Amino acid sequence: MLIGVTNFFRDPEAFNALEKHIIHKLFAAKRADAEIRIWVPGCSTGEEAYSLAILLAERREELKQNFRVQVFATDIDGNAIATARAGIFPASIATDITPERLERFFSPEPGDSAFSVQKSIRDMLVFSEQNVIKDPPFSRLDLISCRNLLIYMGSELQKKLIPLFHYALNPGGFLFLGTSETVGDFQDLFATLDRKAKIYQRKEDSPGLRHAWPGRFLPPMTTPGSGSLRAVEKTFLTGKLQLRELTEQALLQEIAHAGVLVNARGDILYLHGRAGLYLEPAPGESGPNNILKMAREGLHRDLVIALRKTAETGKTVRCPGLRVKTNGDFITVDLIVRSVTAAPAASPASLLFLVILGQAPEPVIRDPSPAISEQDSEFSSETDSEEADTRIAALKRELRVKEEYLQTTNEELETSNEELRSSNEEMQLINEELQSTNEELETSKEELQSVNEELATVNSELQTKVSDLSRANNDMSNLLAGTGIATVFVDHQLRILRFTPAATRIINLIQSDIGRPVSHIASNLTGYGNLKEDTQAVLDTLVPKEADVRTAEGLWYSMRIQPYRTMDNVIEGAVLTFVDVTEARKLHEALRLNEERLRVALSAVSICVFNQDTDLRYTWIQNPNFGFATEQIIGKTDVDLLREKDAATLTTIKRNVLESGKGARRNIQVTIADKTVVYDLMIEPLQDAAGAVVGITCAMLDVSGQQGVERSDSGANRTLPSENEAGNP
Repeated sequence: MLIGVTNFFRDPEAFNALEKHIIHKLFAAKRADAEIRIWVPGCSTGEEAYSLAILLAERREELKQNFRVQVFATDIDGNAIATARAGIFPASIATDITPERLERFFSPEPGDSAFSVQKSIRDMLVFSEQNVIKDPPFSRLDLISCRNLLIYMGSELQKKLIPLFHYALNPGGFLFLGTSETVGDFQDLFATLDRKAKIYQRKEDSPGLRHAWPGRFLPPMTTPGSGSLRAVEKTFLTGKLQLRELTEQALLQEIAHAGVLVNARGDILYLHGRAGLYLEPAPGESGPNNILKMAREGLHRDLVIALRKTAETGKTVRCPGLRVKTNGDFITVDLIVRSVTAAPAASPASLLFLVILGQAPEPVIRDPSPAISEQDSEFSSETDSEEADTRIAALKRELRVKEEYLQTTNEELETSNEELRSSNEEMQLINEELQSTNEELETSKEELQSVNEELATVNSELQTKVSDLSRANNDMSNLLAGTGIATVFVDHQLRILRFTPAATRIINLIQSDIGRPVSHIASNLTGYGNLKEDTQAVLDTLVPKEADVRTAEGLWYSMRIQPYRTMDNVIEGAVLTFVDVTEARKLHEALRLNEERLRVALSAVSICVFNQDTDLRYTWIQNPNFGFATEQIIGKTDVDLLREKDAATLTTIKRNVLESGKGARRNIQVTIADKTVVYDLMIEPLQDAAGAVVGITCAMLDVSGQQGVERSDSGANRTLPSENEAGNP
């Protein structure tokens, strides 16, 4: 049944008028450390209250003073209040709030699906459930914003709320209503400041103003029958009944000397004439004047009975000839109690009573004659008998009055006992509820203590993990910086997450570039512009990519792009590493040049040069000149290529060099394709960097035209051995 339609800065024109004309006035009349109090009844989910808080925060920042701002936001809907307290609203509020205010006073939630109110604004507001019709209002307010609430209420409720708002506001306070709402007939309570925006200001108090009576929000101080005083007080304050005129008119009808207007409890509302002979102030602390407490001796009992009879029957009660003690002497007083109504249709609870007090003339007492005749004696006896009867009748009347008084007192005592018994039962019920609440609080306290201990344990574990994480992060940072390998981490959108110092020599990166796409950063690479495309391809295919790239300074790097995998094997980006291979490139180039020079030199002469490994397999050959192509030789041995006899001879010579580690030079005779060829063969061991023999290097020259001559190891000529000797090493 509740209507919770609301949004931020609803009716922008009205809020603009409020900001322009009212907000600065709230601060103008306040000291720097003063408190500004605002009430938003019917706040629903809180958008209107937060809007006012934003306006106040902006004004406070402009003034640069420490004003205390308190916004009370209430609603009868508990679910709406819970939403308002959370301060989290959907992303659609961006249509109602300017981008500047959205960025300044709100924080985006994860996923950008909602916004949360910042703490500086949230701390200004207090949300609570309240029924504005029944619950007590807030007081000492500077502004009440009750927009679009009165339109859902009838005229009677509106007439109750407008005076209530007047009562709650400070003098000069402001009332902000909805576009379809007005203060109605209460123009004497509020002045119109902006008729279109519905902004009103509380008028200064004057005798003719009508006030809301706050007593309707307070618990009853006396018995249920005490409602008449509140009704009369409210009637008196609203000016609907001139009690003085009513009292004087009733007194004129009775021609009385003193009259007191009271309610059913005896509280004095108006006093006419000199009543000092009949009433006197009660001893003790001063309080509300009550005629029953102030009645002098001899008047109290009859006054109680008369008030009770008049209240029950509505008829006028007369008590003549009462003996009232005044100033140490007794006077005769006539008492009259009659009911008075403010209107013909007044309820019994609003009845008033007029107590009329007047001094009666003293009876004439005859002086007894000293001489009494016989006839007079008989008359005197009759007179004495009549006086005795009269005295008995008076005593009976007095006894009856005392019985009535005692009965009245007993009835009042029984009523009081019943009320006390009812109050006692209510107090017992309240005590049980409080005890139950106390037990719940004890349980909640224990639960909170348990939760607090768990939080302390979790906090300790988190601190340990943070310390470990910080240590691991420091180790990783030092590792990445110490290796000298340029490394760049990017996410799925190719935005830079982290980089090492060495990466700044390749890509122009600074600390503020974190979060920017890698394509926005200028690099020092020349001849290579596919960094973005290659990185995206690695993310799409999860296949690493390697390439050699060169910087403008002439340095070469081996670039490797590979996916970034978490411990759970989840791809969260890519890693780009750049290893400096400048020296390796230089050595490679030098080696290539040396190989080229050797190739050219060897091509100029008919020398065959080749390498063999420890298994005597050919690994490299230049200028093959024994009848085989290069591809036919690589990976083969002499056994695979030559006759068994020739292969055995060569294998023996080469194996001897491998085992001894010393070079050798021989002339060998080899038959290839039925043709005998003589070669001058020089063999040297091939060693690695540690000096271990890993193969042989051979140079072979065809010397078939120089048969009969062999060069020795020392370089001198000698005669070639015979065919049988040639096979023997």
